[in-house]
Amino acid sequence: MSVIVFAENSEGLFKKSSLEAVFYAHELGKLVQQKCIAISIGQVNEEQLKLLATYGADQVFTFDQAETSTFNSELYSELLANTAQNCNAKQVVFANTYSGKLIAPRVAGILNAAMASNVISLPTLENGFVVKRTVFSGKAIANVELKSDIKVISIAPNTFTITAVNKGAEIEKMQSTVSLEIAKTKSLELSKQAGKIALTEAELVVSAGRGMKGPEHWGMVEQLADLLGAATACSKPVSDMHWRPHSEHVGQTGITIKPNLYIAIGISGAIQHLAGVSSSKVIVAINKDPEAPFFKAADYGIVGDAFEVLPQLIEAAKSIQA
Repeated sequence: MSVIVFAENSEGLFKKSSLEAVFYAHELGKLVQQKCIAISIGQVNEEQLKLLATYGADQVFTFDQAETSTFNSELYSELLANTAQNCNAKQVVFANTYSGKLIAPRVAGILNAAMASNVISLPTLENGFVVKRTVFSGKAIANVELKSDIKVISIAPNTFTITAVNKGAEIEKMQSTVSLEIAKTKSLELSKQAGKIALTEAELVVSAGRGMKGPEHWGMVEQLADLLGAATACSKPVSDMHWRPHSEHVGQTGITIKPNLYIAIGISGAIQHLAGVSSSKVIVAINKDPEAPFFKAADYGIVGDAFEVLPQLIEAAKSIQA
């Protein structure tokens, strides 16, 4: 028996969320006394594959055939489910990323497995297989018991601190036996934003709202983000007015994030926005209205005009860099 984990890569590089999933699977393997097998799909070099061993994989299976080079949720799900069955896996672990959200439920369906998403803890085994997961947009935590023989677990990104376990692992090149004919969908074109830090991967996020008064003032937000090595985000009204792309919208109807630091500039802090950012480890709110709701949720607050505070933050960041 084994614990298998899907190690998602982006253009041949493993995401931080994937390494978190591998480390979680390693710790889970120790708990249930089973080995951890990491599954890589797509072209990845050997140095990257060794990273999976560094963070806990006992074995690494890599599928890099032409038919697996482009992400397809149907093909990937079948391939992972088949691998789980061949390895007699009792636990299958994913990161709760966009790809993970597409694949994990499919794998659970194929394996007739119970599934928990947004998991934030290793299971307790005293009274069944019980994990904690966030619910109601992060407003509450539920204890969920998975009663099936096979369990599928999708962990919330940026929840688990990873540490290198400094171990070697056998890396095996596998041959896919999944037929292309099972896929009902096909990717015709793939377009990616270049030179940007993905919001779901970012540990630091600088976000702004209508307090910036227009898209022409966003240069200050981007400058601060660049100095901090942070991603940029925005509130829903800003994306609705097309000041910023919808891909930067964080909140209940946008992207949910869990960075180590979230800086909110000129955002009032409506409940819909807080639902997407409340799991941030540290929140800094900057608003000229001392009664802004965001101050109740923030760890630190600055009452002041964004056009006065931002230049000071930029200068402070420059001095730290220097």
